[in-house]
Amino acid sequence: MAQMTFDAVEEAAPGPKWAARWQRSWPAYEAWFRARGGDQGPSRAACRAALRLHMPELLPVYDRLVGIAGGSDRAARFLSTWCPPRYLGGCSVAAVAGRKHVRLVRNYDLSPELNEGLLLCTRWTGRPVMGMSEFLWGLSDGINAAGLAVALAYGGRSETAPGFGITTILRYVLETCDTVDQAVEVLRRVPSHMAYNVVLADAHRNTASVEMQPGGGLRRMPHAVATNHQSGQHPAERPRFTRTFERHAFLRKMRAGPRKLRGAFLKPPLLQDRHAEGFGTLFTAEYDPRAGAMTLLWGKEAWAQSFEAFEEGRRVIVYPKGNAHGPESAARAGDDTGPPWHLAAGIDWQMVSRDYARGCGRPIKAYLSEVAAGDADLTGHGRWHAF
Repeated sequence: MAQMTFDAVEEAAPGPKWAARWQRSWPAYEAWFRARGGDQGPSRAACRAALRLHMPELLPVYDRLVGIAGGSDRAARFLSTWCPPRYLGGCSVAAVAGRKHVRLVRNYDLSPELNEGLLLCTRWTGRPVMGMSEFLWGLSDGINAAGLAVALAYGGRSETAPGFGITTILRYVLETCDTVDQAVEVLRRVPSHMAYNVVLADAHRNTASVEMQPGGGLRRMPHAVATNHQSGQHPAERPRFTRTFERHAFLRKMRAGPRKLRGAFLKPPLLQDRHAEGFGTLFTAEYDPRAGAMTLLWGKEAWAQSFEAFEEGRRVIVYPKGNAHGPESAARAGDDTGPPWHLAAGIDWQMVSRDYARGCGRPIKAYLSEVAAGDADLTGHGRWHAF
């Protein structure tokens, strides 16, 4: 059985709680950054200049985080997420609005070894923002006090171009925008380094889905749904493994209203139970823009949060192999053990996906064992986190 620890942390400004998380996570991130060529990327000065040009409102927060992290060049370049190493993955996202209600729901699909499991509530620029943390200050999904909610899904191709890691862009959107239309303009202006699909919803019951292109630019889509491919001539990578077309077709045909949307994400084909293969649903997140609230879901277990009543705490979730009924909460709520994360930087994840696409994949622990034994290819195009 695989398991994962989820923490909910509230800290208005970057301080000791964020510092503790940095100390815990940086060794693994640093290993990934070095193994994937991060040291050959843009200079520290170029990274800060890119932030100042494209997302100046985040610059004071970035400078403070770099200082807390110790101020090294590598940490500064990593935290900027300007032209980072590539990363891949899979997710399902949809937003639905009715006459009175609106919801955005996402499934986050990945191996339990490769996610931060951190729900972070902040006021870093003065605005309340909460969401699931990635790269220690970015967000894979989240909501702000204005009622704007957003979530991302990998766009299905590993092409890269000059741009920012998408999780930092989503942080910027929630720190600076009130509505879907404002957010779309920011996404159009700020370049992403890879192809991503982004779904949005706001308190005015507006919804949208956009396809972000590597290096900048986007395409607004007719339906507020997203999986792991994009329109146009670019073929999706490993579509049979991610089942991206099957999931997208289901979302397009789905007729669930806002308050019943979460139910569709808690069962196949959106719910993935292949955790041992590196592609299982780690959590479902439901966002309610009008209430300024969200709920994390693992099968029948729910953890409700809101800006008015944010609850710090911890949940340990167990993912049984082939579990058709969803994960369960572990009794050992204080246990934070797990596989050696630093070894994951050495896995060739494209090789892993090819193995599973051919039906000959193995548990993630087997690939970690090969890395530990020195048998894996450390020069392959792997990634640490994925969406």
